[in-house]
Amino acid sequence: MVRSARDAGVSPVLVMTVLHNEAYKPHHPLLERLWQWWKPGASFGLANMHRATFERVRRAHGLPGRWQDLRDDPAFAIRTAALHLKDLDRSLPGRHVRRYTRDELLALGYNTGERNMRAFARGVPPGPMARSYLRRFRAYRERATEALAGADESEVPPPAPVG
Repeated sequence: MVRSARDAGVSPVLVMTVLHNEAYKPHHPLLERLWQWWKPGASFGLANMHRATFERVRRAHGLPGRWQDLRDDPAFAIRTAALHLKDLDRSLPGRHVRRYTRDELLALGYNTGERNMRAFARGVPPGPMARSYLRRFRAYRERATEALAGADESEVPPPAPVG
């Protein structure tokens, strides 16, 4: 996870917090295959990525593999999520309302999409589901920080530059 975040140029704490926030359903390949059978448009993998999002990231970064590979390969799912967060960071305006940190806006973008993230950055209030996601993100931030505290300092890159 740390390597994927470093390679993408995003904060490992951000990636880890998003992963904690996305862990609301079991991520077993067999269960996800059943889930897809029941709900073909479902999200896949450790980071719960939808097909359209995966395809944008795949094309933008020349990733090998298919959307279905997210359910079978946790490392690939994490790498793809980190790259998606990088893409969101590039599209986030340098200036935004002070109500949210940059990482909070990126997490909201991961959950609700780039267009909504940019609206939140301008001050548009998020709806109830996005507010719930943000509350969980804030709660999981400490857990993610603690999980990374045991990592070798040489493995943890400095936070990505703002703007």
